[in-house]
Amino acid sequence: MTPAAPAASHPVHPDRMPWIPMGRPGLSFKPLRFFRDDSGWMYLFRLEPGTVIPLHRHTGEAHGFNISGSRKLLDTGEVIGPGTYVYEPPGNVDTWMAVGDEPTIILINVRGAIEYLGKDGEVTGRVTSNDRLKTYQRWCEEHGTAFLATVE
Repeated sequence: MTPAAPAASHPVHPDRMPWIPMGRPGLSFKPLRFFRDDSGWMYLFRLEPGTVIPLHRHTGEAHGFNISGSRKLLDTGEVIGPGTYVYEPPGNVDTWMAVGDEPTIILINVRGAIEYLGKDGEVTGRVTSNDRLKTYQRWCEEHGTAFLATVE
């Protein structure tokens, strides 16, 4: 059996990409990679000071690395600052907010979907890799901008 040829690398230059609005005020992203099988995505996530991420659950694992700014985990009160890595296992439920005077920017790798939860634990909304991909594609089309992220 012959080993498969190594795949070519696909650099993404987020510095050439504007922040893409995510719908709610205070949230934007720079997509880096989308997984074709809708299993996840990797992106830079920007939150303006005071922006709250509502209660949500991850169906797969999530990895977050704070690049700048700080966020406060509202369930524990812990403040996560620049240079801190956070692992969220599948099923993790949390809520947090950007704190301080500067935007919070996080490198996030999400596997699975994100389910937003109501006060009784019911799913009130769901976001998948395909949803984020469509948001980015639509934005590129509306603004005549090149698609710069990678798609596996």
